[in-house]
Amino acid sequence: MEALLKVKNLSISVQAPGKTKKMNQLLSCVEDISFEINPGEILGLAGESGSGKSLTALSIMGLLGENKKVTNGSIVFSRDAAASNLLSLCEKDLEVIRGKEISMIFQEPFPSLNPLVKVGAQIAETLELHGEKNKSLVKNRVMELMARLKFENPEKLTESYPHQLSGGMCQRVMIALAIINRPRLLIADEPTTALDQNTQGEILSLLKEINEALGTSILYISHDLSTVKNFCTRVLVMYCGRILEEGNTGEIFSNPKHEYTKNLLASIPNRANRGKELAVIPGRIPSLEEGRPQGCPFHPRCLKAGPLCRSEFPPAKSISANHKTHCVTGGSE
Repeated sequence: MEALLKVKNLSISVQAPGKTKKMNQLLSCVEDISFEINPGEILGLAGESGSGKSLTALSIMGLLGENKKVTNGSIVFSRDAAASNLLSLCEKDLEVIRGKEISMIFQEPFPSLNPLVKVGAQIAETLELHGEKNKSLVKNRVMELMARLKFENPEKLTESYPHQLSGGMCQRVMIALAIINRPRLLIADEPTTALDQNTQGEILSLLKEINEALGTSILYISHDLSTVKNFCTRVLVMYCGRILEEGNTGEIFSNPKHEYTKNLLASIPNRANRGKELAVIPGRIPSLEEGRPQGCPFHPRCLKAGPLCRSEFPPAKSISANHKTHCVTGGSE
């Protein structure tokens, strides 16, 4: 099967902050990561805040901003006509793809919506920007989508402003904006973080329905491994700008091999540890200014770290055909 998206050796840096001699210094925030997303797949990108997950997503969308830049690698997207390296496209060509073939649901719905424009008009605008001029057809598409996403009273909702809606409803509007053009790839960046548990479940169910009904591939970004476990087909575990482990969801959760993955899984609340003190990973993820530790970036927090862990980033070790890890101890108990 030909991959829909191929990220190869991607590195991203950010300009050092402050009015100092470091103004032109670039700080590495993502280092030499590679992965693929297959058609119809839900791929999870998991890790603590500050791991580089959102920056990876923004690089795919071409939305990194002025103080951040891709310093190496390629992001190849398979289109109907031919594959395109998204990093080599000009802004005009990216605008053709962005919102139509690749869409993104952002972490916070309120800042992503225009407070002065009714939500129906905002959803319709996404269609119009990509060439649909028939106003009647646009309106029908918007109403059909709202019914599909199980909005109550769609007619009233289209005339509402974002501030009149709940967080969960605004997130549904963001989903509508993202899928109105039936994209082939949907990037969901922490789409349920600020929502209550019931609303989280509803949003994930909606995304699953979109994946199954439209065949849309999803890159699902989250620090919540419990949602990743139940939602994703395959998982990438990311820490400090590096992918440390990857594999099918079942294998990662039943047979984790990197010490970071093991620590993350041990910190998930479940019935077995109810009433007990949750496991805590010692230390913290280093800041950009502190820099990524040499070797395996997790070694300062790892109780099993040895000299090799501190000297070089471990090469990939295959655990199975669908599971590999970058860990010196990977597999040892």
